[in-house]
Amino acid sequence: MGGSIPFACQDWANTKAAYRFFANERVEEADILSGHFAATRARYDDCRGPILLIQDTTEFSYQRANTSAIGLTKSVNSGRGKDGRWRHHTVCGMLMHSSLAVTVEGLPLGLAAVKFWTRKKFKGTAQLKKKINPTRVPIEKKESVRWLDNLKQSIERLGQPARCIHIGDRESDIYEFIA
Repeated sequence: MGGSIPFACQDWANTKAAYRFFANERVEEADILSGHFAATRARYDDCRGPILLIQDTTEFSYQRANTSAIGLTKSVNSGRGKDGRWRHHTVCGMLMHSSLAVTVEGLPLGLAAVKFWTRKKFKGTAQLKKKINPTRVPIEKKESVRWLDNLKQSIERLGQPARCIHIGDRESDIYEFIA
């Protein structure tokens, strides 16, 4: 735990196999997590009463010389340089939006849904918001669609939607999500 891949794999053959697995474009996160989702469903079925589905987004940041190797999460204002001009840097990493199933007593049952992504481009997004009213853009074209996707996936995986209480922070204050 917390060690490098070569340390965790212990020899070159296992290390190479791990890197090939991570580089395989045919492997989807849903395939990797399918066993976990099945175990969450089994624990959900064994419980009675309402279940809390807590949604939130987590940011994984990595330092890389080549940011395209992983992806981008955001552009950050780094303050003013010696010349007085604003400096910016781009954070390399990925984002994960997850729905954690928890009993009302606080017992975690596991993940009911998860979505990973990166932000490909930042340039011009702030200016675009000045030109286009964001409320006129369909939810399917917004990053915030992740709230709806996780809600649908959670209900599909767990069943019995009347038992599920979906919880999110103020970022989930979206008409389509509430409706």
